[in-house]
Amino acid sequence: MTLTLEEIAKLSGGKLEGDPDTKITGAASLAEATVNEISFFNNPRYLPQLRKTRAAAVIVPPDFSEQIGGAVVRVQNPAKAFEQIVIKFAPPPIKFAPGIHPSAVIHPRAKLGDGISIQPLVVIEAGARIGSGAVIGAGSYIGHDVAIGDGCMIYPRVVVRERCQLGARVILHSGVVIGADGFGFEMTAKGQEKVPQIGIVQIDDDVEIGANTTIDRARFGRTWIQAGAKIDNLVQVAHNVVIGKDTVIAAQTGIAGSVRIGKRVMIGGQAGIIGHVEIADGTMIGAQTGVSKNLNGGVWWATPSVPLRDAKMHLAWVRRLGEFFERVKKLEAKVK
Repeated sequence: MTLTLEEIAKLSGGKLEGDPDTKITGAASLAEATVNEISFFNNPRYLPQLRKTRAAAVIVPPDFSEQIGGAVVRVQNPAKAFEQIVIKFAPPPIKFAPGIHPSAVIHPRAKLGDGISIQPLVVIEAGARIGSGAVIGAGSYIGHDVAIGDGCMIYPRVVVRERCQLGARVILHSGVVIGADGFGFEMTAKGQEKVPQIGIVQIDDDVEIGANTTIDRARFGRTWIQAGAKIDNLVQVAHNVVIGKDTVIAAQTGIAGSVRIGKRVMIGGQAGIIGHVEIADGTMIGAQTGVSKNLNGGVWWATPSVPLRDAKMHLAWVRRLGEFFERVKKLEAKVK
């Protein structure tokens, strides 16, 4: 596809400064853009890349004042406008035609909705219910009495174990395991004895879960991911955890059992949360934070977690310790 800068300005609702007839054949980052592509600038840290970019045009904020070689398109939200343009240049999304591949193994007592697509080597057990318009990717396993809502997208090699429930429009990326046993053991005279994990996982509407993330079934009751939550790759969610609506959790986070996380919480990558704590609505947790107590809102960082302002102050103190030690040594030498 080819678009002129005039067409791009109209699509993005921006103000063009440059030749409206310039033809754009693609979109790329500032560092990778060629002379026929468009890019965007929205963060001062990328100013060195902006000054070196070969892009024919750059989408910028309204107050942009830097002088560059190419044209500019001024918009209120450069990242969002660039996203709209990228979609125009992207290849069409892959769509799976309705139907069941001959290699799929589907139990006679499974119930399949209208217009679903079952890819090669899928296994669907007895009592499973698949909603209309769902796609079950190649090599996936859908266990006994599982419920999957309308419009779900299950990518290849996903496991949804027995009795777990998915709402509508849930997206599970490759390698996700829903409903593995919770990590429950008790020490006895004979060694570690397994505690039965007889609950389920419930995932509500419009949840998206990244590749190789695992969500354990409850010991009893449910592990519950509420509507609109977004969970990144390689996240571990233990038994009986509750994750509130529209919460976002970044990669490699580990959440221990029976944690309750509120709505619209943001959790950075590699955070660790011990069991049985509560995190209030709207709380923000920085990357690599270790949460060992209830958090009642605000922004938290470090291990153990402290308010962000305190964490920055503590870090500044640590970095100045060498200087303080040298001063103490000099003072001791004078005293002696």
